[in-house]
Amino acid sequence: MKIVGAAVENCVHVAGILAFLGIARDLGYETVFLGPATPVDKLLGAAVEAKAEIVAISYRLTPSVAREIFKQIEEKIPKYGLEDRKFIFGGTPAVAEVAKEFKFFDRVFSTEGQREIIEYLKGKDKKQAFHIPAQNLIERIKENDPYPLIRHHFGLSSLDQTIEGIEKISDSQVLDVISLAPDQNTQQFFFEPDKMNKSLDGAGGVPIRSEEDFKKLYNATRRGNYPLMRVYSGTTHLIKMAELLQRTVKNAWAAIPISWYNELDGRSDRKFVEAVRENFEAIKWHADRGIPVEINEPHQWGLRNAHDTLFVAMAYLSAYVAKKLGVKNYIAQYMFNTPPGLSPKMDLAKMMAAKEMIESLISNDFNVITEARPGLMAFPADLDEAKGQLAFSISETMFIKPQIVHVVAFTESDHAANADEVIESSKIARKVIEESLKGLPNIWKDKEIVERIKILKSEVKILLDAMRLLSKNEDPFLDPQTYDSALRLGYLDTPNFIGSSIAKGLVSTAIIKGSCEVVNPKTGEVIREKERLESIRKHLPGFVRPDR
Repeated sequence: MKIVGAAVENCVHVAGILAFLGIARDLGYETVFLGPATPVDKLLGAAVEAKAEIVAISYRLTPSVAREIFKQIEEKIPKYGLEDRKFIFGGTPAVAEVAKEFKFFDRVFSTEGQREIIEYLKGKDKKQAFHIPAQNLIERIKENDPYPLIRHHFGLSSLDQTIEGIEKISDSQVLDVISLAPDQNTQQFFFEPDKMNKSLDGAGGVPIRSEEDFKKLYNATRRGNYPLMRVYSGTTHLIKMAELLQRTVKNAWAAIPISWYNELDGRSDRKFVEAVRENFEAIKWHADRGIPVEINEPHQWGLRNAHDTLFVAMAYLSAYVAKKLGVKNYIAQYMFNTPPGLSPKMDLAKMMAAKEMIESLISNDFNVITEARPGLMAFPADLDEAKGQLAFSISETMFIKPQIVHVVAFTESDHAANADEVIESSKIARKVIEESLKGLPNIWKDKEIVERIKILKSEVKILLDAMRLLSKNEDPFLDPQTYDSALRLGYLDTPNFIGSSIAKGLVSTAIIKGSCEVVNPKTGEVIREKERLESIRKHLPGFVRPDR
């Protein structure tokens, strides 16, 4: 197909029309650019001569003048026999509003991004022939390729306000996935409401007190671009919650940890071993039903200042457990900028080490979906600076080619985002994503990154080998006792565990040359994994390593 394009009459601004024609060429269109300040008759005559199917018009000056130009075009289209051609317009918002007054324009572009332009040129324009986007995660990823799905948390302290916000977000069409954020009372006591502390209603998210409430929240997404909805597993009664979420919100995928939501982090009163066992059961429940699963484990350690080796080890173990429990579509989440202070280069090296190890597990029956997100702790209190942090962090995430981008609102350090702030944050992310997809440098060839990846993978192997010896089971990593022993011995440890009744909290970590390392608290010297684990064993008189 052929497109003729120009900036018309007295408009000499051509950057927009040239960008549009460039996208069209990349999609296989033949394009003819007539230049700036092109008279209407020259444009229409060229369209006839070239037998163009599309005539692209740009104008970025005074709206009232544009109206007169569009009137001329409207009058002359029949004279040139172009009634069956598509005319499209691109310009400033003010001029675009004028263009929308004229029915001969098939499509008017102004603030839309590259994604909408591509959809139009591919014949999938939502403005012309809307269809409900795929309501299955895997199909929606395919449908949006090469663009990743955009996900964002949302949950206000009022049910009604949350419903209204979801409707507004859905209508904006900026999100593919609304990640519903229930309050802690919902997550912990939905099935035991008599245990709820009413004074904490709305703390950390939306108070959901009935099955009907979940249905109302889901129904609010049945508009706009019909975003998927997903919810965390809950911190107790995981399988009952899973059944509820499938009935009510058609939970797009499950998010379940290995080690958390129990006495370790205080998010439920479950004992650690019991919790790990129940978490495994919930993962298998979803696997048996073909529901994608995310094991939201590694960043929980990173948020508690765990060293990079531990983050990568738990990222790998999460994928390993998922595969062994029968998950077919596994979502590997990578939280960047965690803990704060990591250099971008070393942060990427950590993520790439985890990604290599996770993707080594890919097989015909185990697919890995990459999800990336900014770090919760990285956002400054100044909201303008926070917008800069959001944009920078999203640009970092694009180096690992995510299929899902979990946007964190720029308001994170100050307050839970309202609907307008979710939309604004998502638009910032969308623009960064669009620019990144034009092409990023190949950082896999960076010598420092490659060397750091080698070090991390070697260190992770030492930790995993030590953990294997903690269980007599055929597969130690499917044995909850392995994690319990590793925690109580200090193999799995962070500085934030000080005061814990089940973890050690003896390790010290610090940012060294952009990486998070275990250090000697007196000298600041980096302690490697072999030395760290040997030191733990030395201080355990009577500890006998189990025979395999």
